[in-house]
Amino acid sequence: MINPVASALPLDADQDHRLQEAVAGLSPQQLQWVSGYAAGLAAAGAAAANPAAVAPASDADRRLTVLYGSQTGNGEGVAERLVALAQRQGYAARAISLADFKPSALRREALVTIVVSTHGEGDPPDDAELFHEYLMSDRAAALPDLGYSVLALGDSSYVNFCQTGREIDARLAELGAQRFAERIDCDLEFHAAASAWSAQVVERLPGLLERTPAVTRLRAVVNAPEYGRDNPFAAEILVNQKITGAGSGKDVRHIELSLEGSDLQYEPGDSLAVIANNPPSLVDEMLDVLSLDAEATVVVDDEPVPLRAVLAEKVEITALNLDFMRRWAAHGNSDALCKTIEDPDPAVLTEFVAVHQVVDVVRRYPANIEAQAFVDMLRPLSPRSYSIASSPAANPGEVHLTVAAVRYEAFGRPHWGAASTMLADRLDAGDHVKVFVEENPRFRLPSPDTPIIMIGPGTGIAPFRAFVEERAEQGARGASWLFFGDRTMHDDFLYQLEWQRHLKRGNLTRLDVAFSRDQRRKVYVQDRMRENGEELYRWIDSGAVIYVCGDAKRMAGDVERALIDIIADRGGIDRNAAERRLKDLRRAKRYLRDVY
Repeated sequence: MINPVASALPLDADQDHRLQEAVAGLSPQQLQWVSGYAAGLAAAGAAAANPAAVAPASDADRRLTVLYGSQTGNGEGVAERLVALAQRQGYAARAISLADFKPSALRREALVTIVVSTHGEGDPPDDAELFHEYLMSDRAAALPDLGYSVLALGDSSYVNFCQTGREIDARLAELGAQRFAERIDCDLEFHAAASAWSAQVVERLPGLLERTPAVTRLRAVVNAPEYGRDNPFAAEILVNQKITGAGSGKDVRHIELSLEGSDLQYEPGDSLAVIANNPPSLVDEMLDVLSLDAEATVVVDDEPVPLRAVLAEKVEITALNLDFMRRWAAHGNSDALCKTIEDPDPAVLTEFVAVHQVVDVVRRYPANIEAQAFVDMLRPLSPRSYSIASSPAANPGEVHLTVAAVRYEAFGRPHWGAASTMLADRLDAGDHVKVFVEENPRFRLPSPDTPIIMIGPGTGIAPFRAFVEERAEQGARGASWLFFGDRTMHDDFLYQLEWQRHLKRGNLTRLDVAFSRDQRRKVYVQDRMRENGEELYRWIDSGAVIYVCGDAKRMAGDVERALIDIIADRGGIDRNAAERRLKDLRRAKRYLRDVY
């Protein structure tokens, strides 16, 4: 194979030898990147030698701006890959978080793409909230000179699938912008669709942008981790310990995994994705309900696989989604299921999806089906992500998780979560589970001198265990305040001894707890926040960063309302002004959430 870098410019024998040594260890993907970089350097040199060859243009006229907004960081990854792809083709491109982009600046852009997820029940992610608010308002300016395309990330388990991306796409068109590539809506397994969209965007750039001699700094690619989403690491389980008491209604596990030999790295605030298998009992039930042969051969990704293996390892059968419901309703000509899907009250469909699994639907709305046709209706089984509960500085070569096993009774049958019960029931110390790290740059610790407020009921405590460990290793001088809540102090006080030890050593400044069932009146973390409103406001006013982790459906909203009430009451301002101040804190990265 011709060396793509060497072929770009003449070299003497010694230079050629050194270059061959430098690229010998690169993968084909890394070689392709370096080749594009070298081509950019060559173009820059040619432009410098002949300035007249470069047509004059404004920065916006020859730049692709890739805006991204996501709750977990997936959108940022897509944006960065698109920027790299455009730069390899000789175009100037930049990626900017929607949290850092002034919405009114859209008027000064020539070409943008927007990668945005939908959070919860149709809400924009935190870092896109202000952009979305502006764009949907009457303040938004006309954009007749803007070309755009949108990639919407979402989860079809939610009724308002990809709603934020759809709203932004439609609103830009209303404002006169020209769509140069069609919007694509992505489900949880978004990588193939995102790659196809990125390729389509770059294919449309000729004629829309001028190529530019500008090149970006060469980033280190040789030492990129070997393991990731496409090649997860088989981590050994070191500890699998139940940390709730015998009287608890929950089974919460503290799980420690070895990362030795993986080169995987993480920071406090990141998540660990676990490759799950479906519960064997659920697989058996599905086969029985559908009267399908477990050994029947079906084709998945062009490979013949026994049906049982597919249901166990390849497809989603715990989390219900709208696409499956629509396909099953059409296959069985089920008017009753269609009526549920088309109910004018979105709360009805939201509740249905939340409490039913796939097996509940096929049992309730029976229809005969062949094995291949059924598998084709199901979406791929997605990794499950858990907030990391450890500091790498305090636990070198390890990563810790706090996992609540999902088990419940509904419709006369037991239900199980995929990854959580796999970890709790089927894996012990010495077993292995496939994992990879998911970075979350939007949920990071500030400088060691900055005070922090951490609000994490239930398993939302996980990242704050990592935060406090990390700050202890740093010798941080910034104060720290933790709010934790659960059902009972005796059985549900997760990591109680550790928190007491951190308090004694000064690693944790203050701890306030709320156990909802230890008294007649239920008490939650938001109640403790209001009780301590004056002191909490002083912390916020003195520069503290607020972190919230846990349930998005109820807790996160309750906590936000408490913060608004505290800011309004203690700050002497009305509620609207308090809401604006909280949004300002979010924009300043002083109010950060990791909710799910």
